Amino acid sequence: MNPDRLEELYTQLGEAGAEDVVCRALEELAARLSQTERCYRERRVADMRKSARSLVAIADQIGMHTLSRVAADVASCADQRDPVAIAATLTRLMHIGERSLSEIWDRQGARI
Repeated sequence: MNPDRLEELYTQLGEAGAEDVVCRALEELAARLSQTERCYRERRVADMRKSARSLVAIADQIGMHTLSRVAADVASCADQRDPVAIAATLTRLMHIGERSLSEIWDRQGARI
């Protein structure tokens, strides 16, 4: 979590604009995490890769650099068609995603 990125958003967009961007990003991150995992379970590796790549951009937007990096790792493992690596990195992505979403929701709640 990069709090500097969040502060930058608040400075650029004002409180209401930043709240809107962050809330929409969090909702989209939660949806994409779920979609990525569902694609994995359904063995739709190409769709899983696409969903993981979209996580990278969304996470970067609000300063979730670790989540972004691990999502990129999932996409890379999908490119290499390595089922063991995909399973391991996807498990890590889900863990970090849940932790990151909880952390940022807590921060948002503290702002209100």
